Amino acid sequence: MDTARGIRLLTDPTRLRILGLIEASPDGRALVGRLAAELGLRQPTVSHHMKALLDEGVLERTPEGRQVWYSIAPSAAERVSELLQSDAASHASDEVLERVASDLAQRFAGVFSRETVERYVHESHDLLAERSRITRYLPSLTSKFAADRLTALAREQAPHGDEPPEVLFVCVQNAGRSQIAAAILRHLAGDRVRVRTAGSEPASAVRSTIITALDEIGVAIGGEYPKPLTDEVVRAADVVITMGCGDACPVYPGRRYLDWELDDPAGLPLSRVRGIRDDIEARVRQLLDELEVNAV
Repeated sequence: MDTARGIRLLTDPTRLRILGLIEASPDGRALVGRLAAELGLRQPTVSHHMKALLDEGVLERTPEGRQVWYSIAPSAAERVSELLQSDAASHASDEVLERVASDLAQRFAGVFSRETVERYVHESHDLLAERSRITRYLPSLTSKFAADRLTALAREQAPHGDEPPEVLFVCVQNAGRSQIAAAILRHLAGDRVRVRTAGSEPASAVRSTIITALDEIGVAIGGEYPKPLTDEVVRAADVVITMGCGDACPVYPGRRYLDWELDDPAGLPLSRVRGIRDDIEARVRQLLDELEVNAV
């Protein structure tokens, strides 16, 4: 359990479920056959995971006649409990997701069916929890992410008419460059431009140096957070601007694609981030001129 390998073993989703079932059992132990039935897995599969946990000292094995019971080793109990609590916190309950889906179904009534809304809510939750590894405020961010995706989908399916242009900024982690660009564009254009961001490999939070660098020039980050790149936000965009994410962004006809070559602010001191911020601001102001949107 003290090795890095032992910690990696515990983060496997199936092994976490096994440990959770053992910990929740009345006497703190379980049989392989019962675990397999609970998990809907074959016994050899469960036995493979049990052996790995046993070899690392996470589990203890106690034969009783023809049965073999498994329990969590006392030396590993504290670490296992911490991991299980963290895993539980990283997913919203079904009850919460049902409430989010109900609220959004009412909001998008006449536009999308209840089934479509529910699908987007659950998918958005899983994307944030698994790809962005977000644990804080996951229910509210799930609601916001699902609503944003549904709004983009509605825009892509309906004629744009006189709606403002939509710009999508995409970088790798959606925690630096794309957030700077989006915040500055929102600040300058207000509601005359719709702005979205996404990341090809999203981080868990916007970096503090980004928030500070924007605050220094009077620009608020708002309630922004890193989020995965999804097809509907690309299809809804008029302009897609990529920043170091390679070929991760799908290409659809009728959109304008730009690639801004910018240094990645990850791990850089604030003094270096300021230079990246100023470079992005100049590019955003030029983009506004090209979109024929007056800056405020």
